[in-house]
Amino acid sequence: MTRAPEPSSGAERFDEDWARLLSGDHGTAVHPGLLDRLVSGTAGLLRRARSEVPFEPHLAAEAGAQLVEAQFTDPIVLARALELLQRQPTADDRGPALCGAFAAGWAAALRERTLREQEAIRTAADIARKGAEKALRASEARFRALFESAAIGIGIGDTDGNILAVNKALQELFGAGPEDMIGRRVGDLVHPEDADGVWDVYEELVSGKREYFQFDKPYYRQDGEVVWTHLTVSLIRDDDGAPQYQVAMLEDVTDRYRLQERLRHQATHDPLTGLPNRAAFFERLEKLFEDPDPGARFGLCYVDLDGFKVVNDSLGHDTGDQLLSAVAARLKAALSPLGHLVARLGGDEFVVLLENSRGEQEAVAAAKTVLKALAGPVLIGDHKLAVGASVGVLERRVSTTTPGAAVRAADLTLYRAKEAGRGRWTLFDPKENARAVSRYAVSVRMPAALDRGEFFIDYQPLYALADGRLAAVEALVRWRHPQLGVLGPDEFVTTAEETGLIMPLGRWVLEQACGQAADWIRRFGDAAPQLNVNLAVRQARSAALVGDLNRILDSTGLDPARLQLEITESTVVGPEDEALRTLHGLVEQGVSLAVDDFGTGWSNLAYLRDLPVSGLKIAGSFVGDLHDPAKDEETGWRIVSGLVSMAHALGLTVTAEGVETRRDAERLRVIGCDWAQGWHFGRPVRPAEIARRIAEEPQGRPVAVRGRAVTHGD
Repeated sequence: MTRAPEPSSGAERFDEDWARLLSGDHGTAVHPGLLDRLVSGTAGLLRRARSEVPFEPHLAAEAGAQLVEAQFTDPIVLARALELLQRQPTADDRGPALCGAFAAGWAAALRERTLREQEAIRTAADIARKGAEKALRASEARFRALFESAAIGIGIGDTDGNILAVNKALQELFGAGPEDMIGRRVGDLVHPEDADGVWDVYEELVSGKREYFQFDKPYYRQDGEVVWTHLTVSLIRDDDGAPQYQVAMLEDVTDRYRLQERLRHQATHDPLTGLPNRAAFFERLEKLFEDPDPGARFGLCYVDLDGFKVVNDSLGHDTGDQLLSAVAARLKAALSPLGHLVARLGGDEFVVLLENSRGEQEAVAAAKTVLKALAGPVLIGDHKLAVGASVGVLERRVSTTTPGAAVRAADLTLYRAKEAGRGRWTLFDPKENARAVSRYAVSVRMPAALDRGEFFIDYQPLYALADGRLAAVEALVRWRHPQLGVLGPDEFVTTAEETGLIMPLGRWVLEQACGQAADWIRRFGDAAPQLNVNLAVRQARSAALVGDLNRILDSTGLDPARLQLEITESTVVGPEDEALRTLHGLVEQGVSLAVDDFGTGWSNLAYLRDLPVSGLKIAGSFVGDLHDPAKDEETGWRIVSGLVSMAHALGLTVTAEGVETRRDAERLRVIGCDWAQGWHFGRPVRPAEIARRIAEEPQGRPVAVRGRAVTHGD
């Protein structure tokens, strides 16, 4: 445990103020020597509670309890003590917690002291009752004296619930005379805020099933005001043990209750906007899930302001705070009348909770109300600020999810709205949510997946259409994820790009694939196919790629002429792109380059003229669209034929992707396409299957290598 330094002047000033507070006239007489020890002891506890790390709330609670033990029970003492504590600096923002702990210790000690007094009174009442049976006059006098002079309210009733007697303190508590209370029934004293089960427990007591019970219970006074009490009800039995009377003792705890309510409000509400905070929102949300009806539904609108950071950065945090307060007021005014809870989760994030939702349309209507409420500009000082928002909308049956999962889903849906252009609402989509959760799971585990050996490579064959020979294989990385199963590159490469993990993963793929290709060449000689490896955009734009590839080729012994690297159209955005320098450096090492998925990006053949590429792969969607009944097939084939002709005019080898039928393969051969790959030729397989195919290849056929035909032995 550590203690934050506290300026000596601050500590001395606190001790002086504390001593002055306890030395005041509070109706409590304390010997000077005892008072000095009390001041010193409690001040020391509070100083430690203010400064020690971590925060020790029991120190402040002990200080409060010591005051009660020294007879400082006047609520005015508590109020002034809290005011003094709130003015004192703390090691961190623990002021409210320090005050709460001190007040809790004071209240608990006072309650314990009161309970001891109540127990003494109950015991005395019981003794008085028994004594009355033996010596009626003497015991009645003693009981009456105790009953009338007690500082807490006492009422006596029969087991039928009729009030038989009340003392003066109880009359003052209710602001009523004896004629207003005697003869009334206990059951008439119900209050809407009674604790759950209080009346069930009362029935158990008057029926003899229990001896006493205690609750904090509110009552209406004669003037209509509400008084909060700590209620203790005891059962009095006759000589045969049968229930005969009930004795109720009521202590006025209204001040303590109000203090607790203030502290609770501070703990559950945002101090800036006055809206319920994150803790209050989750408490309300979790209640919906405690015991829901089978068909119960709920909705969430997760709201995030658009461009709020710009306001903070340009106009300052004070203006930003005023804007948040104005937004909160608009949201509350628009949605609270509809019965929806509006809470601030933090920063510029708000949430709207729809309890007992009637369906998606109601949740969407709430989202539209949010956007409408924030449509007009907000006037802050001399600034007229335009404020917009994006809203993620979730509406579900309670039984289908959990509070945490629901909030995460709404949050992910919000970011889909942000990505779609902001200033809009987006409805929760289970499929999109599942993909987002999977992306998160992938990104969390990916950094260590390489070290755990979870990645492996399959190889898809590419065949020369002229003679049907295995010309090349494309290396395709896979991830054997322990929870999600085997993932294809489309399920994790984008995440790897975003996180930067594509760099070590790409190096690993090159090392493994080049090593495998070199092994095939050692085993099968020139019959081994060319190796194609995909380069991610970030890899292709890295100046370190040339050096990495040179090291890999040296270590594996692979001839660079047997390696083709595939880049996407988005790798180079123009003739001045820095990536061109890297690409030229790769070609200078002897490897070849091909453009993958041609037709999905800028599809500008003029760029191909400036790129150091020797191959072009037509995107599989071109071939797939040829069989779309909504599109003209012959026009599609003319487009493919034109692409092949233009690519050949540029000296490029053309590969068609996504070929799934013999008919498509034959037509591609007729129009001059060089190579093809797809399920017609084979799906991605393990290296052993590629080795089997190489071994079964007939020898002596022409082999297409980087766009020109050669024969074995050339």
